[in-house]
Amino acid sequence: MNEENLIMTAKEASRHSHSPYSRTRVGAAILTANGDVFSGCNIENSSYGLTICAERVALFNAVSSGHKSFKGIAIYSDSDVYPMPCGSCRQVLVEFAPEMEVLVVGRDGKRKKYVLEDLLKDYFRIE
Repeated sequence: MNEENLIMTAKEASRHSHSPYSRTRVGAAILTANGDVFSGCNIENSSYGLTICAERVALFNAVSSGHKSFKGIAIYSDSDVYPMPCGSCRQVLVEFAPEMEVLVVGRDGKRKKYVLEDLLKDYFRIE
């Protein structure tokens, strides 16, 4: 899947967001090593600690379908701010693919690319 299609999948996923508190819709699309794509959206809860980010929903959808190797993830938000993954998402994602490409895209279509392990230096791991 090319970058544009991954972004469109993330954007489409954002439409399913449940975000009554932040009013910010976020969608993510994660690309598996064999080319499958899984998506997710942010799901907020009035008990904020129970909120889950789009990135983890996408990853959990993929893992629950048997995938554990990933090439990249696109994260789209309908806000003016780039939708950088939070620390929890970075830690969960890095456990599966530290070298994963992270593409963040705002509603204006502007994007930035990162390598996941560059976003979470010296991440926690058990060897």
